[in-house]
Amino acid sequence: MKARLTHVARPTRDIDAAIEFYRDLVGLHLVHEREDDGVRVAWLGEEARGNSFVLVLLGVPPEREPHPHFADHLGYDVASRGEVDAIAERARSRGILAEPPTDGGEVVGYYCMIEDPDGNLVEFSYGQPIDVQTEAAD
Repeated sequence: MKARLTHVARPTRDIDAAIEFYRDLVGLHLVHEREDDGVRVAWLGEEARGNSFVLVLLGVPPEREPHPHFADHLGYDVASRGEVDAIAERARSRGILAEPPTDGGEVVGYYCMIEDPDGNLVEFSYGQPIDVQTEAAD
């Protein structure tokens, strides 16, 4: 299966202001929100339900530098955990594996992070439901 782009993640110093901006000026819907390791995470999509692509905002407090896992990244979905492992192994052999395969639970799924030639992070995941619904959905 060809990897499918499912999200772009961006850190923000003021997640409430960023959510308001993307809701009011771009017309996106808040479809998921949680706290992950002390960082608020919000997913915004063009539709209230049924999105196949989301903008992920990562509320990084000003006093805290983003961990590489929470840095800007492109997120791709693959068909299996085995594909995540294979991509990670190819990246490891090239010296560009930023985060080895990890099971991040039911919302994050099984993923790895690699670096492109400029050091930008690219995530490959399996089992990350982009259309997850929470109480925060509007």
